[in-house]
Amino acid sequence: MRAREPDEKGVAEHNGIRVAYEVFGHAEPTLLLIGGWQWAYSRMWKAQVGYLARHYRVITYDVPGNGRSDRPSERAAYKVEALAGYATAVLDATRTPKAVLVAVSAGAAPALLLAASTPARVEAVVLLGAGLPVTEPLPPYMARWRETIEGRTGWDKIHRGYMSEDLADAAQFIFERMFVEPHSTKQIEDGVGWSRETTFAPLVAHHDGLGVGATIERSRPAVEALASQVRCPVLLLHGSLDEMTPCAWSEWLAERFGWSMVRYEGSGHLPMARDPVRFNLDLRAFVDRVHPPAPRRTRWTRARSRPKRALFVSSPIGLGHAQRDIAIADELRRLHPDLEVEWLAQSPVTLMLEQRKERIHPASRFLASESKHIECESSEHDLHAFQALRRMDEILVSNFHVFDDVVSEGHYDLWIGDEAWDLDYFLHENPERKRAAYCWLTDFVGYVPMPEGGDAEAALAADYNCEMIEQIERYRRVRDRAIFVGDPDDIVPMRFGGGLPWIREWTEKHYQFAGYVTGFAPVTDRAALRAALGYRSDEQVCVVAVGGSGVGEALLRKVINSYPACKAKVPGLRMVVVAGPRIDPGSLPREPGLEIHGYVKDLYRHLAACDIALVQGGLTTSMELTANQRPFLYFPLAEHFEQQFHVPHRLKRYGAGQRMEYAAATPDTIAAAVAEQIGRPVRYRPVETDGASRAARLIAEML
Repeated sequence: MRAREPDEKGVAEHNGIRVAYEVFGHAEPTLLLIGGWQWAYSRMWKAQVGYLARHYRVITYDVPGNGRSDRPSERAAYKVEALAGYATAVLDATRTPKAVLVAVSAGAAPALLLAASTPARVEAVVLLGAGLPVTEPLPPYMARWRETIEGRTGWDKIHRGYMSEDLADAAQFIFERMFVEPHSTKQIEDGVGWSRETTFAPLVAHHDGLGVGATIERSRPAVEALASQVRCPVLLLHGSLDEMTPCAWSEWLAERFGWSMVRYEGSGHLPMARDPVRFNLDLRAFVDRVHPPAPRRTRWTRARSRPKRALFVSSPIGLGHAQRDIAIADELRRLHPDLEVEWLAQSPVTLMLEQRKERIHPASRFLASESKHIECESSEHDLHAFQALRRMDEILVSNFHVFDDVVSEGHYDLWIGDEAWDLDYFLHENPERKRAAYCWLTDFVGYVPMPEGGDAEAALAADYNCEMIEQIERYRRVRDRAIFVGDPDDIVPMRFGGGLPWIREWTEKHYQFAGYVTGFAPVTDRAALRAALGYRSDEQVCVVAVGGSGVGEALLRKVINSYPACKAKVPGLRMVVVAGPRIDPGSLPREPGLEIHGYVKDLYRHLAACDIALVQGGLTTSMELTANQRPFLYFPLAEHFEQQFHVPHRLKRYGAGQRMEYAAATPDTIAAAVAEQIGRPVRYRPVETDGASRAARLIAEML
């Protein structure tokens, strides 16, 4: 799922070649994002669009040769004049009289040509990793492009001979050299995927059309002549470790023409993908200098006159985080009665916050839906959670920028992030953005690879874990406090990966433990609760629930189909199905006597009152049942590392629940398990009742 869908899509045409474009946002000025070679297309800007489109009008387009545009194979289609023509055609088709051009790599030359030849249409130019050869030495693929090469290793792969034989292997190599920064597996994977959208002919034609392989003696005078005609402001952005277009090229241009430049130390060829927050902020600062935004009226309050304020960011993937976070916030306000708590939240968390009349920050409407992304990633009762989180990267970047804008404009004494992955990751990547005390909350630590993924997934999970460990070790000051929602014994007895620490040992060194937080006190008078909820004392009640994320419709359908068999085993069984806030109850099949509801406020009360529950393998619902000593069957999502490993380990410690495998479950096996477990007296390990107050005390020390 994208962080933001386009407001307009269309196709422009130049010299008979069709060019696909997309438009996002409405505010001026307009930014035209120009790609480089055909290895990738306009999705390469995915980490920019969500943020920039909140402040500007943004246009992206697929340079011919990839994406939804045509794929001409003639060299003339990729000469600088033709490439500038495509950009002009897109401006015309989108009714754009003037724009700021943002170009990457080989897009630099057409951007400068457009600025030089039609100055009235270009407000400013931003060049990232400018592919403008002006100094020696040329990178290997340029220096030897026109030679006959026999080798098939290293840079010899980026040559017409080898590329015609094995373009996929050449793409793997080229993106590994574009992203030389450690832990760039996702960016490399994206690039290789985009490269599959092109073919050998357009790639080679583009190389030849741009004159790749020309000597510096020929290219520098041409670049100098073109650049000298540019009269608008120009910003150069360049990674110091760029192996595709040496940083020395931008440094030469900055010195020769007096252009502004930002050198990204330690970055490779595409910082807009690998270091998107820094790139986006630098780009916005430049655009706002060139095209100042409308005047704003602001207010500043002296520190001694300010109330204490906390911003709470609660994970929207399910409702469990919201319930425990509200409980923690209540305890915090008890310890600090003057504390103002504001929430940056999205559906379905906002349902509970609105019912409680909590203060939700208005910028919450700009958050891209993480729950919807998770739902899009699921199929039947299967959710590869680790890969889903990896593919949520553009949403996390966009949502971090919402947070960053909020805290830049407001004054908060404390930030609390409950599994706010965007906040935690990008603060560690950009520690200079930290402006307040910060507390991190989570109920699991460590990505665990699924066995089906083999060595490749094990290596990926280890790489992500390793990056997190390195971030924490290097910037311990970012997390002022890290709180584990549970106890040390709840942590899986596993390593982060080969050669990495044991998860429990590392967590005990870097976290404090609050015990589990249910957000409610266990029921003491179950008979009174049943009467209050309308359940008779002489009936057996089965509650079926799948949480708040919307990933659970398949399980609801399977259990509904088992209802006749369950009634045959348990005569008079009352089955109550709760679809939750993100599944339409009307879409579910009906059975005589079956009750189906949508969102149910305080669902934990119904779970406490039931005789048995059938639930997904999420931690919150299963721990609510555990706390209230109710029998339950739980069906972990396939390929969901948390539900397959972290949650079962914790439930085993409490001696709670009976695990069921969704794929093997049939109406008869479900009915048999229900008949065996319903009403069975259980003696689970007691769940902590003071978790919220313990967590609040740990957080309150930061105030």
